[in-house]
Amino acid sequence: MADEKQNPTAEAQAAAADPSVEEVVESAAASEDSVEQDNQVDAEQLATELTDAVAEIESLKEQMLRIQADAQNVRRRAEMDVEKAHKFGVEKFVNEMLPVVDSLERALETFGEDESVQAMREGVEMTLTMLLAGLGKFQVEQVSPEGQAFDPELHQAMSMVEVPGAEPNSVVSVMQKGYTLSGRLVRPAMVMVAKA
Repeated sequence: MADEKQNPTAEAQAAAADPSVEEVVESAAASEDSVEQDNQVDAEQLATELTDAVAEIESLKEQMLRIQADAQNVRRRAEMDVEKAHKFGVEKFVNEMLPVVDSLERALETFGEDESVQAMREGVEMTLTMLLAGLGKFQVEQVSPEGQAFDPELHQAMSMVEVPGAEPNSVVSVMQKGYTLSGRLVRPAMVMVAKA
């Protein structure tokens, strides 16, 4: 009998030490709920972080594109500046040479047809031709618009005169020739224009 009395006590102790199946199931269900809640919190946090990361990536892409565009614009501007420097770097030199050309042209006009100065005339003509050829190598072109329509972008009107038979607003005489350098006006031609 004593053994029997000890058994119920042992069973009670075992029952107290070992949780019942119901308690284990409840505990497992509670921990599953806790895990699901943790997973939902983690998923929401990950979704938020992913959205933030995607927005940051888009922002960085846009910054990169802007930086590339700026670099390309700077490169293009530098190339244009170098090209202009090559084209128009001799502009000051051309401006210094134009009075020399004018002087040689005036000298030819003063020689006239006198035979005694014919050799000097030929020398001045050759010098003028060589100088104009040298300027031509640097894209310097003469603007001598006699008989053409007046163009205010290339010509400077000194006066308007009545000339019978001349087209109105046309150049009737050139007082000083103009010059362009690579298409850019260096000096306008000074002209007299026919009145209407």
